[in-house]
Amino acid sequence: MHYRSLSLYLAVLVLGPIVPGAATAADYVGTKACADCHQEQYDQFQAHSKKADSWKSVTIMASDLKPAELEGCYECHTTGHGKGGFVSLETTPHLADVGCETCHGAGSTHAETGDPADITRQPKIEDCESCHNSDRIR
Repeated sequence: MHYRSLSLYLAVLVLGPIVPGAATAADYVGTKACADCHQEQYDQFQAHSKKADSWKSVTIMASDLKPAELEGCYECHTTGHGKGGFVSLETTPHLADVGCETCHGAGSTHAETGDPADITRQPKIEDCESCHNSDRIR
């Protein structure tokens, strides 16, 4: 394979196909943005979800973990880590806890349009199993 072909192949593999006029992926906006239209669901989540304040769990364990182990915690205890969401408490504090977008996907497009088609309304069990599985639950 020529260098140029390999470069194009890798670009498409990493970035996806470039299609003029194609919609870009949604960004993570944080759970509080969802409350604007979904106040009842937001209140229920804040009151009853064990993960609504999950950053507290991360900070309790952080001193006992190596950086790579801590990154593993971010995958399930923050919103959108490794997918364009949570990066650090300093740069993305609004995504430091598990929130609506953890299950429903990045919500900027839905927040702009209000269209239910622009969000995952009913996550699949496979989505849940990325965190809720026998390897992670002890």
